[in-house]
Amino acid sequence: MAKLMALYKKPADKQAFDSYYLAHHVPIAKKIPGLRSYEISSGPVASPTGESPFHLVALLSFDSLAAIQQGMSSPEGAAAAADLANFAQAGADLLIFDTKEV
Repeated sequence: MAKLMALYKKPADKQAFDSYYLAHHVPIAKKIPGLRSYEISSGPVASPTGESPFHLVALLSFDSLAAIQQGMSSPEGAAAAADLANFAQAGADLLIFDTKEV
């Protein structure tokens, strides 16, 4: 299984971010080909030492890194990437990685 993790930095208007993210961005992103599951954080995002610079974490699962690349290269993936400018003005860090159980 491979993951795409999006770490969204704290926006100026959290309520506007949440409203747009759930009503507009999630439906766009859920159309990405190869997407197996889509999870988001619930409540504040903290670090072991307290507060973090992040407002929301999204974890998207795919079968492989190649599936992530194919999905993000599709028109649906391009639409999801382009949509970031509509709500993530504070910025977002995107990480892509393979996983294995240990």
